[in-house]
Formats: sequence, structure tokens, C-alpha cells
Amino acid sequence: MATHNEDTALEKGASMTQGQNNMDEEELARMGYKQELKRELSLLQNFGVSFSIISVMTGIPSLFAYGLTTGGPAVMVWGWVVVAFFTMMVGLAMAEVCSAHPTSGGPYFWAAMLSKPSQAPLASWVCGWFNLLGQVAVTTGISFACANFLAALCTFKTGWTPTPNSTIGIYAAILVSQGLINTFGVRALKYLNNVSVWWHAIGTVALVIAILVKAPTKQPASFVFQQFVDGTGGWAERASPAYVIVIGCLMAQYTLTGFDASAHMTEETKNAAMSGSIGIVMAIGVSAVLGWFLILGLLFSIQDYDALVAGDREPVAQILLDCVGENGAIVLMVIIVGCMYFCGTFSITSNSRMMYAFARDGGIPGHKFFNNVSHKWKSPIRTVWLACTLSFILGLPSLGSEVAFAAATSIATIGLYISYGIPIALRVINRHAFQKGPFHLGIFSFPVAFIAIVWIGFISIAFILPQINPVNSQTLNYAIVAVGVVIAYSLGYWFLSARKWFTGPVRQIEAEGKGVDIMHQS
Repeated sequence: MATHNEDTALEKGASMTQGQNNMDEEELARMGYKQELKRELSLLQNFGVSFSIISVMTGIPSLFAYGLTTGGPAVMVWGWVVVAFFTMMVGLAMAEVCSAHPTSGGPYFWAAMLSKPSQAPLASWVCGWFNLLGQVAVTTGISFACANFLAALCTFKTGWTPTPNSTIGIYAAILVSQGLINTFGVRALKYLNNVSVWWHAIGTVALVIAILVKAPTKQPASFVFQQFVDGTGGWAERASPAYVIVIGCLMAQYTLTGFDASAHMTEETKNAAMSGSIGIVMAIGVSAVLGWFLILGLLFSIQDYDALVAGDREPVAQILLDCVGENGAIVLMVIIVGCMYFCGTFSITSNSRMMYAFARDGGIPGHKFFNNVSHKWKSPIRTVWLACTLSFILGLPSLGSEVAFAAATSIATIGLYISYGIPIALRVINRHAFQKGPFHLGIFSFPVAFIAIVWIGFISIAFILPQINPVNSQTLNYAIVAVGVVIAYSLGYWFLSARKWFTGPVRQIEAEGKGVDIMHQS
């Protein structure tokens, strides 16, 4: 009898799963698409992709040196709290839209759906290009930081000194290996995702506890919570301390970026209309708490601030060395590098889905080549390698330049957040036409969206501002150049050509009903 009951329970479970999959496929069909990608991710795994891409163990260590001199501890600690609050506003507003339109196109698809029909193609086109820029730049920042920290790890016990050429070689090898995982290991990604979530969570807590317990001395609370530092060449005197505080928030805002990955993975997630939205909000919330914990732990454990800033070694690596010795530092650096590697791997996963969706709708050059899903691997392999290639190219100016690396992180932040802001703004403008999904904010919907739009406008200006004084060819924040190129390209190409043929997201099922094959599988 027990066996019969177990069999009945299994049958019910399978039936419920199949029923949910059918609902997800019906929802996708309502938006005009067929189920091409393998839908097997759970809510936890959807959350895990965004959590792994936000990766506080990537963003904070990679920009820790920047934070120490651009506002110092006080801005790092309190800037994180402020940025986390406003990022949650953006995340909630995005989650509401994601619930209504759960598709891998993410923000650029939402922009089309939330616009008036005559404006949809342009809104989708511009949003798509900003999202693509941000996606590429965030992978650049992640994997380049991974290369820097791996190089720093290799200096322990060897005395080896990394050069710009060796770092770029490590960077290339990291991107290739991440591309291979996304090509041939797509079936293993959900298991790697589970490993990544626990690696980040346990690794962050373990690192902070280790350095706080073993630190020979600890900084006073006045240093951690009140110390302001202007190491930008005098911007606090020439402009205002507020200027330094604003640009000092880059570390926090860059770290709390990339949560649109939950949206890009919705076509592979069960119960997508809720799971994608909850994944976005959970990833921001958990990362905000863990990140603040990490910042406090690192700042309290600093032994000599002046030596740390003036030293040749990565500041976080030096803090670990000072607190736990060389052997302990090696273990903790392996944890950090692992987090960065997972982060970059899932960033490429997210990039490739966005690029595949954009190519499926004819939005990128060579879209007939790139709108391809491997029948064998169930992965958009061509856009995986497109993402790797573009990220490598964007990383080249960062060779030996902290200013260029900060600019790359600015580009990622601006590009992604503008692409987040466009559909949120359209949702407010055309709010009466918005058809809400199961995740909805009710009476808080409009105020949350309004706060999100204002914040995105603010940071989009703040992070193109000069970060080092005086401004010259070596200290220029070239984020404004990259953003300008995308604006010029997207609008210029739109008016010259794309407006004649780009119609926004293509309704795949409708097109194929007319005998037009917009999908290519190999």
C-alpha cells in the first residue's frame, strides 16, 4: 500500500510539474515565442544566477582600492546602504514588469511591450543596445578582476611579478574557459549554480570571520564609519566633498548590478512569471546584507591604511596577508577567485541569452547567424562566443590602468541601468495600459517606479564624471566615450536604416505561421 501511495504521489508531482511547464509555455506563446530553451531552473536557481552575477565577492574586492581613496571608509560603508536602498527600488519596479512579460529578451522586450505601437521599435532598439553594452562591460569588469586576483594569488610563495601582458593572457584564458562551460556544460550549469550560491554565501561569511578573528589589531569604529578620504587629486577642494561622495558610490552601484539575469533566464525557469521577479528582489536583498558585512569586515581588519593604499599588492589581498598569514591568505584568495570565476561564467550565460533574444528579433548585425540555438546542447553557442569576444576587446584598454578599469565598471553600470530605466519609465508613462502579472506592488507601484527612474537618471550622470583630477588623456573617464558611441550608433543607425526594417520583438509563432523561419537550429 505504501508503494502504491508513493507511486501516486510521484505521479501527482510529475503531473503538477508538467502542468506548470504547460502554463509557462502558454505564457511564452502569448508573447509570440515557442519554447526553444530547456526549462528546468527552479526559483532558487533563477535567484542564484542573479546572486552570482551581483557577487559581492567580485564587485567589492575589485573596486576596494578605488573606494579607499574615493571617499574612503565612510563613503564605502554608508554609500553602500544608500545605494542598496535605491537599487531595491529599481529591482522592485523591474520585478513588476518582469512578472508581466517573462521572456529572455528582458528589458528591451519590455520596452516594446510597454510603448505605444508606433514608438515600440525605437524604444526596444535603444534599450537593447544599452543592455548589450552593459552586459558586455559587466563581464569585462568581472573576468578582468578575476584575472587580476588570480595573478595576485600566483605571487604568493613564488615572488613572481605579474605584467600587463601576463594579466591579459590570464584574462583571455578565463574567458575561453567560461565560454567552453557555457558551450558544452549547459546541462551542468544549474548544478554549478547551486555550488556558486553556497560558495558565495559560506565563502563570504568564512572570510569575514577569519580576518576579524585573526587580525592583529582592529581599526576603531570612528575610522570605519566616519573617516572621509579624498585621494582623487583634490576634487573635494576644487568642487565639493559631495562630488567625491557621489563618484565614490561607484563601488556599491557597480556591485549591485546584473540582476536582470533573472529576467534573461525566465524562458528556462519554471513558474517564470513569479520566479523571475522573486529572483530579482531576493538577489538584491541577500547581496545587500552580505556586501555590507564584507565591507565592514575588511575595513575593521586594515592594519596600516597608508601602506595599504601605497602598496603594489591588491588591497584586499594585502589585508588577508596581514591578518591570516600567507597560507591562510592563499585559501581565502582561492575563495575570492572562485566567486569571481562563477560570477563571470553566469554573466556570460546571461549575456548570451540577451544577445540571442536580440538577434532572434533582428536587433544586432549578423542576426541571421547569431539567432541560433544548438539542438544538441540547447544553448545559443554563437552568442556565447560573441559575448566572450566583445568582453575581451573591451578589456584591452584596462591593461595596467586602474582608471580604465574604473571606467569599464562605470560603463557596465550606466549601460545596464539605462536599459532598466527605459521600460520602468514607459511603464509609468503608459501605466493605464499596463497589464500586471502575478507579482505586483499595488498602491506602491507608481512611487517605487518614480524613485527608481530618478535614481537611474542621477547615477547615469554621476558615473560619467571625471574621477581623477587633473583631467588628461591618462585620467579621462572614458565611460562617456563608450556611452556616447552607443547613443550615436543606436540613434544614427536607427534613422539611417534600422527604422525601415526593425519592428521590435518578432512574434515568432505568428511569423512561422506565415512561412517565415526566424529560428535556426544546428
